[in-house]
Amino acid sequence: MTKKALTGGGSGGGGGGAIKIATWNINSVRLRLDLARAFVKRRRPDILCLQETKCPDEDFPEKSFREMGFRDVMFRGQKAYHGVAIASRLPLERQEWQTFGSLPHARHIAARFGEGRRSVLLHNVYVPAGGDLPDPDENEKFAHKLAFLDDMTRFFQNQAARPEPMILLGDFNIAPRENDVWSHRQLLKVVSHTPIEVARLKALADSLRWIDIARARASEDQKLYTWWSYRARDWAASDRGRRLDHIWATPDLEKRLGALSILRQIRGCQKPSDHVPVMLDFRL
Repeated sequence: MTKKALTGGGSGGGGGGAIKIATWNINSVRLRLDLARAFVKRRRPDILCLQETKCPDEDFPEKSFREMGFRDVMFRGQKAYHGVAIASRLPLERQEWQTFGSLPHARHIAARFGEGRRSVLLHNVYVPAGGDLPDPDENEKFAHKLAFLDDMTRFFQNQAARPEPMILLGDFNIAPRENDVWSHRQLLKVVSHTPIEVARLKALADSLRWIDIARARASEDQKLYTWWSYRARDWAASDRGRRLDHIWATPDLEKRLGALSILRQIRGCQKPSDHVPVMLDFRL
């Protein structure tokens, strides 16, 4: 598959039993509400999962998302930090949220969509960034990130006893493959691409034999990014990105997975998030 195929994406919604599922670290839902409106109008996701909403529940712009056409809107937030949400044109059945890594952060939300045997359990997660120093003894944020990943892995290992089709998506804050970063060699000691984090993410991937859909759709030598730093004077010209945002699925969903798009162009919008949406075509 060519790079263009992964970084493109159609503008219409799903039809004939097909839907579009998007994940996006929006980096403040209230600050970027107009950008969210434009994205929804242009790309028409049927299910939109957000991370880093940065607002308490009482301030979440639920009405605005309903006006965009989403019938069910779920959110779990806290003041100024973290926060996750799911907005859906399909009916959602809310599931119990989890606290991973011991700190009471709003970093996970889950819902079931679809009917009967075709239903899918959707997990939306925002993994901690981990600070700057990749040493759990010296950096409590990095230690929290590793504990968070370990808790997630144990949680999904426990789900193996009662198998159910699942999608796991969100901002994982880890770019695991060599071509998920602009320079594998230069980023080996940079948080998000260190061997210890990559090993933790592999353990999570192995928990239910998750399919990393983006990499299943691309060759290993293809560069894939979903995040570009605000620090770059010209992010597009330097193109020093990382693939931090992911959509995974359990193997029983493989035949229902369609195209996946990384919507790079949204990074060039006015006042963008440093992340871009990733969108999956999915057959109900």
